[in-house]
Amino acid sequence: MFTPHTAPDSGQGIPPGGAAALPPPHPFRTTTLPDRRALLGRLRIRRDRLLQGIAGYDWAPDLAENVGSARWFRGLGTMIGLGALALAMWPDESVIHAAPAMPIDAAALDEFRSQTIQPLALGSDTGRRMKATSAVVPRGTVAERTSLQLTATLGQGDSFTRMLERAGVSGEDTAQVARLISALAPPAQIAPGTRVDIALGRPGDGSTVRPLDRLAFRARFDLDLSVSRDGAGRLTLQQHPIRVDTTPLRIRGTVGTSIYLSARAAGAPIEAIQQYLQAIDQHLDLDAAVDPGDTFDMVVAYRRSASGESQVGELLYAGLEAGGKPEAQLLRWGKDGQFFEASGMGAQRTGLLMPVVGHITSTFGMRRHPILGYSRLHAGVDFGAAYGSPIYAVGDATVNFAGWHGGHGNYVRLDHGNGYATGYGHMSRIAVTPGTRVRAGQVIGYVGSTGLSTGPHLHYELYRGGTPVNPLSVQFTVSNQVDAAELAQFRARLAAIRQITPGAALTSLAPRQASAATASVREIDRLGN
Repeated sequence: MFTPHTAPDSGQGIPPGGAAALPPPHPFRTTTLPDRRALLGRLRIRRDRLLQGIAGYDWAPDLAENVGSARWFRGLGTMIGLGALALAMWPDESVIHAAPAMPIDAAALDEFRSQTIQPLALGSDTGRRMKATSAVVPRGTVAERTSLQLTATLGQGDSFTRMLERAGVSGEDTAQVARLISALAPPAQIAPGTRVDIALGRPGDGSTVRPLDRLAFRARFDLDLSVSRDGAGRLTLQQHPIRVDTTPLRIRGTVGTSIYLSARAAGAPIEAIQQYLQAIDQHLDLDAAVDPGDTFDMVVAYRRSASGESQVGELLYAGLEAGGKPEAQLLRWGKDGQFFEASGMGAQRTGLLMPVVGHITSTFGMRRHPILGYSRLHAGVDFGAAYGSPIYAVGDATVNFAGWHGGHGNYVRLDHGNGYATGYGHMSRIAVTPGTRVRAGQVIGYVGSTGLSTGPHLHYELYRGGTPVNPLSVQFTVSNQVDAAELAQFRARLAAIRQITPGAALTSLAPRQASAATASVREIDRLGN
């Protein structure tokens, strides 16, 4: 209906109007190489400025500073925004279903369930069940075992008879065993932890109780006992003595940085080292008298059996040498088991005897009391010493008081006879009882700070005719009153102890093997014969 209006062509390629039209510009303008380099330089400058701005921006201001300022609120907003962003990106707890590696049908799923831990969690009410098939033939009777071997252990506080009954031994056999072993090893004296090997026989017709065939155990360190049934059906007792050697164990060594560590390195038992240190400490100051390079010497009661067991007893001898000369030679002697210095046995000493290893901190006389605050007579001498240090009797005496004594705290008073008495105060612990007889050098207590005391020390008093006198003005004469026979026995015992070879008690008691000539025959030589 309508037709577009077109201008007539002049035939020369020139549109009407007489002017030639230029072609439209290209959509992409081409630039030269210097222009591109300048553009890249400007982009780098902008990038560097952006990175410097990001690095120099205070992203996390300290909220503990300038509280309420604009910077503080900006930091608070940053913290809240980051927290909200973290919560927004928090993953949910929905189950993600992944496709299985292979298709599983119902039978395979049931097999998987039967082999998981779920049956145990449900009380084993799921899982594969196995039952007897037609190939299983039930038996009418099952043969009894001809013998039953077991081991029973005697527990702490348990009785020997109850242990046998729990192991399945009949009451009649248990009573017979108790009667048999009571003469050599009373059941009440059998050590806890003893293992008993028991063999029970086949029960008789119509009976469910097995008879005792054999029983064996270690009754003592030197004796094994066994009970067995003879041909007539009676239980009999057999003794198996064990060879025991009682040679004491002697250990010598050089003191290093610590006498305890040096003794342990030499193989001394812990109990023996503790007894050794206690014995030496009662006669010497361990901190001042023992130096690296000294030699310690200890002898311990020791028992070893031919079956390989060993028992460590009490310390018998404690010695210390410095420069090749003995500093202490202490031997356990007498029914009380006290240690006596070899050089002082049967000897007599006269002089001022110190009741504790320490130093004088306060002398006898008037002084201002450190607690009460006024001056009064200090009727004794104070010795500063470490808490728990042993306190010794300065002479033979009788204990006429031991207990709490007002400001003296724990207090011991000794009567030495001839009107002399000594008192020892502020003890942490008392080691004697009233009425007992003590000897010079015996431990009667330990340093403490009981009563009116400002620190651990010993308050030592001396009374003459009931009046306190200066303890430093009186010298005691101490003599170990022993007869000639006892002194000879003491010296013989000391000589025997010192002749023990160190480590000799550790040699094996097992019988020696055959000679090397007969024991070293080669297998090929035996085949040749």
